[in-house]
Amino acid sequence: MLLVPMLVALAAAQLSTADSRPVILAFGDSLTSGYGVPRGLGYPEQLQKKLDAGGYSYRVVNMGVPGDTTASARARIGRALSAGPAMVIVELGGNDSASGLTATQTRTNLEDMIERFRKGGIVVVLAEVDSELSEVFIALARKYNVTVIPSFLDRVEDNRKLLIADGLHPNAEGYAIVTNTVMKAIGPLLTKQTPR
Repeated sequence: MLLVPMLVALAAAQLSTADSRPVILAFGDSLTSGYGVPRGLGYPEQLQKKLDAGGYSYRVVNMGVPGDTTASARARIGRALSAGPAMVIVELGGNDSASGLTATQTRTNLEDMIERFRKGGIVVVLAEVDSELSEVFIALARKYNVTVIPSFLDRVEDNRKLLIADGLHPNAEGYAIVTNTVMKAIGPLLTKQTPR
């Protein structure tokens, strides 16, 4: 399937852009990649616009891959680290159960990612999508003292007006709400040393 290589190439192109602003890495699955909406209307792109409008000098890099699990994302963490992010928003877990991963495996994979990101001095934010994994995210928040977005799709999930035809992924309006949810969570973590 050509979609994943194209997305990886797109991410690489984003990383190669000459831009000295601190990177906020959006690291996740189809909900991060912006599946189902025109380019530029996914949450990472809308987050970039919101940061720019707010005077924050950060560059958002979209490293979302449709169908990604915590296991497959863990395998590509080297590329994520090579982006040199100051912050990473990890939106993963929603595909794990359907891919045969247990909650224990999800937790192990997320723990490894948290530890590897933090070893690089990167601020980690976890975005919970699957409510069945709530206990995993609560435990990780307590253990690592990381910020957790408890409901990434708050006010969007199950609202047909805010979803594309598959009933699972947000439309552009839905991603605008997701972006507000993300911004509310990361706002206190953004340094005031980087305003424009």
